[in-house]
Amino acid sequence: MLEKIKESSRFLSPFLKEKHYPIGIILGSGLGNLGELMNIEHAIPYVEIPHFPVSTVEGHQGRLLIGQFGNKNVIAMQGRFHYYEGYHMQEVTFPVRVMHALGVNILFVSNAAGGVNTSYQTGDLMIIRDHINLFPEHPLRGKNIDELGPRFPAMTDAYSLRLIQLAEKTGRQLDIPLRKGIYAGLQGPSFETPAEYNWIRVIGGDAVGMSTVPEVIVARHMDMECFGISVITNSTAHADSIKTNHKEVQEIGNQAQPRLSELLKGMLQEL
Repeated sequence: MLEKIKESSRFLSPFLKEKHYPIGIILGSGLGNLGELMNIEHAIPYVEIPHFPVSTVEGHQGRLLIGQFGNKNVIAMQGRFHYYEGYHMQEVTFPVRVMHALGVNILFVSNAAGGVNTSYQTGDLMIIRDHINLFPEHPLRGKNIDELGPRFPAMTDAYSLRLIQLAEKTGRQLDIPLRKGIYAGLQGPSFETPAEYNWIRVIGGDAVGMSTVPEVIVARHMDMECFGISVITNSTAHADSIKTNHKEVQEIGNQAQPRLSELLKGMLQEL
């Protein structure tokens, strides 16, 4: 693992031109076009980066973007990797390890998620204040690499209170309504049944998706500060609104991009 991280970071380091890139962004389903709003210096296909997996999901462009957003130097993943694609958890989270090796210490993670809280509406933006890990494999399973982080990392502050408060402040300033709730992570790729939505609601979830949780666990293992936000792509308020498909997820993500982009840019400008 360490040697693979070093090889990937050695390949990418020349693109940074000895500048500091402290902020990483992961763009989820339907949100990849946010990357086009960056001032892009380099767009590197994942297939060219040593040891990187390749995204197989429609709507995930599969590029690592290096440039500026919100007047800050950022490294952005335009498309992520999922457990349901057949990758094991160390592969899913490998890019987070590489970003940390390149100097990233703040991670912004976005995703498209199903609304479980019945007060949520399609298109809402939900700040993730905590998560419930329901994946069948843990990304830190196996021998711990002490150079990366501790054997038993705490998750009591997985999502930075400082960044949550900054998001709320920025949302008020920009008149962008925001929800705040708990994200439950399942392996997928099937969407949830009505009974599963109800189960997630009973155990305390407000939204459910197939990503984010492994990435945040690994980021916190390396003491990175994390902020997560979900675009709610369907609502469980009524039985006929539960149904969804990947195309609808992408479309709603695209509709939410202007608000999400404005929010993230405003937050970055304040950091």
